[in-house]
Amino acid sequence: MIFMVLQAKDALGRIPRINEDLLDIRKHYYDRGDLFWIAVDKDDRVIGCGGYSRIEGTNEAFLHRLYVKASEKRKGIGSALLETIEAGMRDNSITTARVHLGDPPEQWFESYSFYPKHGYAEYAPRYMVKELSAQIPLYEEKP
Repeated sequence: MIFMVLQAKDALGRIPRINEDLLDIRKHYYDRGDLFWIAVDKDDRVIGCGGYSRIEGTNEAFLHRLYVKASEKRKGIGSALLETIEAGMRDNSITTARVHLGDPPEQWFESYSFYPKHGYAEYAPRYMVKELSAQIPLYEEKP
């Protein structure tokens, strides 16, 4: 996963550095009650990742580390990961999703177009928010 994230950053022209939270996902996500997902292809190769961290004392959370392998972009993987993360938030009573888009915007151009397509709106420079509606059941139970 770390190699995939570094490649994704490099493909965007950014200096590939690894964020500390990715070196210990259990400590930075699961042990805190937050969640993190890794997407793999049919050959079990990592092609994407992402997670969230609850904002303490609220029903809000920040999305973190939503990356898709450069060669796998534009195939719906990022959208599927985002939908999965948002569903995980809803399942954990999170009603508001926030995301920090990065600075400078030129290095994060994909984020600045991706999130608005998925219902996020800017509320401050480099920050977007989305109110998560109640999850719609896939089927309706009959009495």
